[in-house]
This record gives sequence, C-alpha cells and structure tokens, in this order.
Amino acid sequence: MTIKRKLVYVSSNDDRWFLCLGHAPTDVFVLHEPNGPSGGKPSRVELHDFLASAVGCPERLALLAMIGSLVAVHDAAVPASSTGPEPGAAGAEPSPGEEASST
Repeated sequence: MTIKRKLVYVSSNDDRWFLCLGHAPTDVFVLHEPNGPSGGKPSRVELHDFLASAVGCPERLALLAMIGSLVAVHDAAVPASSTGPEPGAAGAEPSPGEEASST
C-alpha cells in the first residue's frame, strides 16, 4: 500500500509540506520536503507535534485552513436541542449542598 499525500503549502524557497495518510487510517502525519539546494532530507512530523509547533508559521496556518475547509458552512448547523432528556435517561442528581426539591 502506498502513502497518500496532499500538498499543504509551498514556501518561497520551495520547501513543501504534505498532509499524509500512511498504511493505517490513524497514521496521519505531515511530511516536510526541503528544497533541493538546501541538501536536507524529507522528514516526517507527527500531526499533533506539527499543530503544536510554530503557532504563526504559514505552513501550519495552511493546514488549519485545509482542515477547516472540510466543513462546509451550510453543513455546520447545530442540531436542534430537545426540550427534555432523552427517553430512558437518568435524572440529574443534586450537587453537594444543593437540596432536591420535590414540588
């Protein structure tokens, strides 16, 4: 099985970042490919590490925008809440110090 990847960002010096899916559905990571003249080697960055690092960097912002684009505005409606608990749901218990009223 091959690794699937989608281009996230290309920097002004031609470094490239890809969102990748490995051999398992939960194997999602970022692959950084440095530009040729730099002589660097591609590196794998775990998704949580990539998102936690360099808060303002353009490649991180591009990935967040890509993730955000997966949710269309018209599909993002919050479901209407019901007026009562789900059938069969247990009632809430009073907090410590709160008296239960039986009126």
